[in-house]
Amino acid sequence: MTTSPDQRTPDSTPDQHEQDALATDHAADQRPPEQRAAGTRTAEPLAPEQPGPRGADTRTPKPRRPGATAGSAGAGSAATPRDLPRWVRWTVLPLLVLVPLGYVIISAQQSRESGESKQQEAASRHMTFGYYPSALQQRIYEMPIPYGAAHVGYLETNSWDTSVLYTQFTTTAGGLDTFLAKVGTSREALHAGASDITAAQARAAHWTFTGPGPWAGISMHKPGDKPDHAISVDLRDPDVPTVYVVSTVNFQHGFRGN
Repeated sequence: MTTSPDQRTPDSTPDQHEQDALATDHAADQRPPEQRAAGTRTAEPLAPEQPGPRGADTRTPKPRRPGATAGSAGAGSAATPRDLPRWVRWTVLPLLVLVPLGYVIISAQQSRESGESKQQEAASRHMTFGYYPSALQQRIYEMPIPYGAAHVGYLETNSWDTSVLYTQFTTTAGGLDTFLAKVGTSREALHAGASDITAAQARAAHWTFTGPGPWAGISMHKPGDKPDHAISVDLRDPDVPTVYVVSTVNFQHGFRGN
């Protein structure tokens, strides 16, 4: 028996949702295989942008330049200096004063002790043989060693206010006269004995004046910054005398003007 459309029951009417599902499946079957494998997810709709307060600037802030700091944002804002901890103030700051002061005191003490020990250190030195004093030393100490002198030896010592050159050499009778003339004296001005060189000066140069002699010598004091000379001559062989000279430059002479 044929049923008319009007006689269909509500249950026999196709559901609208089923029809939509069938249409969707049919459309999905018509897609390429790669799209069907990817799935049928659709993008979720974007949430509507919430309007901000009226008059507010919603622009994206620009990136900061390298080196820009938060303090530079405000022209009138200034960074507050950080206070040093109390232990830094009471430990580091006194050291900044005491360390240089201690260095100055130690340096002054060392300088004074070195000046006092110069002569003692010089006493442990020995004379240099086989070489003439330099031209500068001969000029400063006014020590004109004769040409051709033999067994030449010298020793120089220095302190704060005094410099001494100990010299010995063997020369001829003419060489002795030439030397004495250049230092401002002569053979006739020599007196007997070797006492013009003190015992302390002899110890510094390791000299011993105990030979049979005869001995002759002279001491000469010169004003100003000129060196003083103490000379002793061993005349055991008058043709080949040995000369011992202590030339002392005292810098205080020039200060006093004596």
